[in-house]
Amino acid sequence: MSDEHQVDVYPSMTVAKEQGAEKEEKIEPLQLGKRLKDIRMSLGLTLEEASKRTGLARSTLSKIENEQISPTFQAMQKLAIGLNIDIPQLFAPPKQIVATGRRDITRRDEGKPHPTSTYEHELLATQLTKKKMMPFKSRIRARQFEDYSDWIRHDGEEFLLVLSGEITFFSEFYEPVSLSEGDSVYYDATMGHMLVSVSEEDALILWVTAS
Repeated sequence: MSDEHQVDVYPSMTVAKEQGAEKEEKIEPLQLGKRLKDIRMSLGLTLEEASKRTGLARSTLSKIENEQISPTFQAMQKLAIGLNIDIPQLFAPPKQIVATGRRDITRRDEGKPHPTSTYEHELLATQLTKKKMMPFKSRIRARQFEDYSDWIRHDGEEFLLVLSGEITFFSEFYEPVSLSEGDSVYYDATMGHMLVSVSEEDALILWVTAS
C-alpha cells in the first residue's frame, strides 16, 4: 500500500491552506465626507434639503463633505435619522453583488479519486480554483474507532450527508451518534471527529467543507 493510502487527511485541508495563503485585501482609507456626499446625491438632495432633514447647518454639512471637519457622534446620529440610513452605512458602502458566472459539473463517478486507509474520497468540482467550499463524496472504509491513530481536525466547518449505508459519527465533545441514509450533521471541523461504517456495505457520504 502506498504512502498516500496511509495518510488519513481530508482533501479540504489542502484547500484551507491555499486559501489562508492568499494576500489580505488592502484597506482603503476612510473618506467619510465623500461617503456622505455620495449618499446625499443618491437621494437627490441638495445641501439645503439635507440640512432641513438632518437639522445640521448647511455650512456644517459642506465642511463635513469636504473633509474640513469630522462629525461628532451626535451629528452622525442626526445624519442617520434625517437621511433614513444606519450609521454603519456612513462608513462603508454596501457591497455590490457581482455574478462571477463560475460553474463546474461533475458527472457520476467522474470525480478525482483521493484514497486513504480509512476513506475513499471522490473530489468534486475539481476544475474550479480558489473555491469557498470543497465538496466530495467518500466511501467509509473504517470499521472501528481504533482504525484511526488520532482525531481528525482541520480549519473550517463541515456538512455531512449520508447517501447510503449507516455510520457512527464520533466527535470530541459529544457522544457517538448513528446516522443512516438521509441523515446529516453540520459541525465545527476544528473539533476532533471521525466516522466508521456500521452497515453491511461501506457507507457512502457527501461531504462539504467550508474554510
